[in-house]
Amino acid sequence: MKGSGARRPPVKKVNVARVSRRVARPRVVVRPEGIRYLRADGTPEWRHWIPRREGETALIASRPPVTIAPQSTILEAAETIHEKKVRGLIVADPAKGLLKGLLTAMDLVNYLGGGEYYNIVVNRHKRNIYSALRDEHVESIANPTPLFVTRSEPLDNVVRLMAENGIGIVPVVYEDGTVYGVITEHDIVRHVAGKKLGVRVGDVATKQIITISIEATLKEAARKMTQFGFRRLPVLSEESGEIRGVVTAKDYVSFFGSHTAFKELSTTDIEEVLKIPVYEIMQPGIYTISEDADLGEAASAMQDNQTNTLFVTNEEGEIIGILTERDILLSIV
Repeated sequence: MKGSGARRPPVKKVNVARVSRRVARPRVVVRPEGIRYLRADGTPEWRHWIPRREGETALIASRPPVTIAPQSTILEAAETIHEKKVRGLIVADPAKGLLKGLLTAMDLVNYLGGGEYYNIVVNRHKRNIYSALRDEHVESIANPTPLFVTRSEPLDNVVRLMAENGIGIVPVVYEDGTVYGVITEHDIVRHVAGKKLGVRVGDVATKQIITISIEATLKEAARKMTQFGFRRLPVLSEESGEIRGVVTAKDYVSFFGSHTAFKELSTTDIEEVLKIPVYEIMQPGIYTISEDADLGEAASAMQDNQTNTLFVTNEEGEIIGILTERDILLSIV
């Protein structure tokens, strides 16, 4: 930090914040899932913030994992994500506990208006929201062959797997294939929280911020999330140019899983729900952190404030970037 006085707190919550005009606004997909920080020769440069110790994967994995059966309905999946406040569900055989797939909140956003899975709602269920939620099964949209690791896999290998494949959740299994737990970006951030990493937040934050208007519809939000591969979108007031909050894939799914979406209906047409403005489901207010803060401080701030998104500010208090758990994971590369 610059200056000699009392040290500024690493993070604070604000109701609104202005985005710097210097922030790059992308015209194309700018954040493909996968590695972003590479050496000049194009190969990953692995730091040693994650030690190579067998058994550490089993220790930090979240347990018990939140699982769901392949024949469970889409509504049951949305209800579970809402109730458990998780970003993904392990699909497992209910009798033997064998890993059968992975369903993420983004898969459900895709299905509920965001992408190609929405064609199932349109063509098979004729846009009937009740049929689409209660008659379609999880196995229709879950990934049947997710990447997974065993309990004995060294943690640095798990981080490498997540970074190289652009995934934020990895099932952990026993040697016989039954589900043991799950490792997420959140678990990795918790693992490095409080450590002095020697990396400025401003050096690893994403400078290209994709926002959505506060007046945009839920369908527009779902399509933008699916198109760009972001689980969260800053919600921008076009009139003032200020960020008013954040909408996440979990917020979107919870709108259906909490049954709030049903209260807005006068017909069975899901398109009626998808016309609702995004401000109805967004999380108001944002957390900011100085670009000069250490990345370990940012990880701690995420933990302390129960958030996975920090907006990075310069000395003038303008937002110049965004830092997510994915950015911290990728900064290990």
